Amino acid sequence: MEMGLTTFAEMTAVGDRPAPSAGQRLREVVDEAVATERAGLDVYGVGEHHRADFAASAPTVVLSAIAARTERIRLTSAVTVLSSADPVRVYQEFATLDLLSGGRAELMAGRGSFIESFPLFGYDLGDYDELFDEKLALLLKIRENEPVTWSGKFRAPLRDTVVYPRTERPLPVWIAVGGTPESVARAGLLGLPLAIAIIGGQPARFTPLVDLYHRALAEGGHEPRPVAVHAHGYVAETDAQAVHDFYPPYAAAMSAIGRERGWAPMTRDHFDALRSQSGSLFVGTPDYVAEKIAAVRDDLGLERFMLHTSVGTLPHENVLRTIELLGTKVAPQVR
Repeated sequence: MEMGLTTFAEMTAVGDRPAPSAGQRLREVVDEAVATERAGLDVYGVGEHHRADFAASAPTVVLSAIAARTERIRLTSAVTVLSSADPVRVYQEFATLDLLSGGRAELMAGRGSFIESFPLFGYDLGDYDELFDEKLALLLKIRENEPVTWSGKFRAPLRDTVVYPRTERPLPVWIAVGGTPESVARAGLLGLPLAIAIIGGQPARFTPLVDLYHRALAEGGHEPRPVAVHAHGYVAETDAQAVHDFYPPYAAAMSAIGRERGWAPMTRDHFDALRSQSGSLFVGTPDYVAEKIAAVRDDLGLERFMLHTSVGTLPHENVLRTIELLGTKVAPQVR
């Protein structure tokens, strides 16, 4: 099974520790991706956000910087908010990244769990679903190695157009979902790999969605495709150290988002429930985290697991250490 990490280049103040600057955080992200390859892991993802507390509004630029300092690791968005983007430009950016990196680029397309990009780029949230459907269809047509003639509601038409540069292989496009059955079925009917963000509750509850995905693949006449999970977590030498390091930034970040969305503040009891064997947090020793990942892999039939460790900003040295443990201790056990 492939394993790796994702980040949003978070900039969260935690207690008396101020938030890092955007420049500092982006440079740390590049170093963390280099460490991910050095630790023997397979994939590194950078998410797209347009907020004051995240530095990665242009993931392909960050991934290109990573490409220049790595040789093997796959480079993916996590995710590209396709609903508020131009599919022509998205294809050009990822095709360029793929050529620069020697065929290591991937694109995870999603609708996004934050809405800041919609007014920023002039889109109406009332068109949320229609935007994604239309733009995904266009992106997939552009990916085909033939001229595109197309018209739609949200951008200018294309007539017998080839978008350049072209990749030397079909650009991998995944569908990233948060648990909506319609999104899962769409991925299956289109024959696209599925990435599931599990950021709360119990991973076992996603089993019916994976079953739905496989039925949709069969209905669409497609061969089995990979399923991945993206989840929050942190690895340390002891459980006590893992909780000590991870809980304060995690609680700060989740409570801040909760204030925006009407959630209750994160409490230690809730955190401990999420960290339990059946919960969605992968926090603890290498043995404990490996056991949880293997269980989810077996339940959901995963081919990839991506750990998102800096949910609220962790000290850079802590992230580097958890990457080392994930690659040298956790991944060998899972595999």
